[in-house]
Amino acid sequence: MAAFIMRLFKLAIPLFIIVGITVEAQSPTKYGVGRTPTSAEIAAWDISISPTGEELPEGSGTADLGAQLFLEKGCAGCHGTNGTDGIAPRLVKRDVGVLDNPWDYGRILPIRSPFATTVWDYINRGMPLGAEGTLSASEVYSLTAYLLYLNDVITDDQMVVDRDTLPAIQMPNRDNWAQVPDWFPKEPRLKGYPY
Repeated sequence: MAAFIMRLFKLAIPLFIIVGITVEAQSPTKYGVGRTPTSAEIAAWDISISPTGEELPEGSGTADLGAQLFLEKGCAGCHGTNGTDGIAPRLVKRDVGVLDNPWDYGRILPIRSPFATTVWDYINRGMPLGAEGTLSASEVYSLTAYLLYLNDVITDDQMVVDRDTLPAIQMPNRDNWAQVPDWFPKEPRLKGYPY
């Protein structure tokens, strides 16, 4: 009799697992935690800046102002006074002359980014470390202009960088980066992507 009960028990365990998985798969997941965000909350989270710069805020800056802010806002404390000798990543390209491939200058955002708006967006969202989001739009424009000036992307330290001029800046890596094709639901992720 004990052997029969043991066999029944061994058969029952997989049956309970299958039934449990089936019931769980058919049950809607409700945890009773949180709420659906409002439209205003979703709009506030939508802060990314596109290559066209349509989402850029009002404000303006120059590389000259950016140089002052670089020291005042503590950027030099992490990146070094000249953007190359700090504990944080290097911000200025290596002095190796003119290259065909911008990646040869190093992993420098103002050089490798295909769009100047990406540089603005990164500074706006991620700097200064520990106090992200504390810079005004004009301060971000100025710091962006300063980094672009240091990397010879723009040549005039008095050029006004704003929501109209920033997207028009031609980046050195604009035509030298990988573009992932558009993806549509129910399609393989990299359909038609050449490898």
